[in-house]
Amino acid sequence: WVSSSAIGYYPYSEVEEYTEDYVNISPSNFQSSLCKQWEMCSLLDSCVGVRHVIIRIGIVLGKQGGAVQNMMLPFRLGLGGPIGSGDQYTNWIHIDDAAGIFAYSIENSRVDGVMNAVAPAINTNKEFAKAFAGALNRPAVLPTPAFAMNIVFGPERAEMLLKGQKVIPKRTLDSGYQFKFTDLRSAMKNIVG
Repeated sequence: WVSSSAIGYYPYSEVEEYTEDYVNISPSNFQSSLCKQWEMCSLLDSCVGVRHVIIRIGIVLGKQGGAVQNMMLPFRLGLGGPIGSGDQYTNWIHIDDAAGIFAYSIENSRVDGVMNAVAPAINTNKEFAKAFAGALNRPAVLPTPAFAMNIVFGPERAEMLLKGQKVIPKRTLDSGYQFKFTDLRSAMKNIVG
């Protein structure tokens, strides 16, 4: 049994590193509370005897739709840049690796428990914006101010973009999964190139 969740399970932090072993005892915001409840609802009774994998997904980067599609126009126009301070961690994964982790989890009976579906590279939002702009041969100099994000998205949704967490795919790597896209530059070139 494979279910999915999001890295929103982990609390926002500029200093903590979160692996699959972290247990969120007391969710600190709506997103982490929702993810924890979602995961609890997916649990099967242990007497069922079925292997269960929970895949916590980061920002999925692909050619069609999603985050890239929403960012494409401002960046193509040279108006893209970091969000807020840009110092928050931005945990991403190429769509091929996201799908690959699901397939790997299904096909390998030794995979069990939580798997973080984020690339092994640790990037800030500034680095993310620079890599995306660089793949488009554009600058990434115009930050989107935090107040604008709060106005456009409202405080709860803006918080997801303005704050971050450093998520490490430790168990995913330890299980033997081989990422196709381990660094942001190659992922972005594949997507926009």
